[in-house]
Amino acid sequence: MNNGSSHELRFTETNSADDSAGKTWGLEGNLFWFIVGGAFVSVVSLLLLFSVSRWTLLSALVPSLVPTGLALLYVFTFRQGKPRGYDTDLFELWLKGRGFGPETVRVTAHLTPASNHV
Repeated sequence: MNNGSSHELRFTETNSADDSAGKTWGLEGNLFWFIVGGAFVSVVSLLLLFSVSRWTLLSALVPSLVPTGLALLYVFTFRQGKPRGYDTDLFELWLKGRGFGPETVRVTAHLTPASNHV
């Protein structure tokens, strides 16, 4: 031990792991839950249509795949690889239009015969 100067290692907590929500099945964050939920609703729909309503298997299979298809469409169109809040911002734009901000006004120059002299 050196009595003259103390060399201690200083440990500082960092939040570097907080930047990523991780990946499951190649999907960012918790997006796999949307697909699992869609698949669950599809299976329940298939069982209800086939067993309870007595539809044929093929006629029950087609509409029961819709929830899984919608979940996949939502995840890969609006969430996967997009910035956080992209989907909600886009839906809000579609429903409410542009937010408060400066309006861009197009100014068209009308040339008169007098203004053609340069």
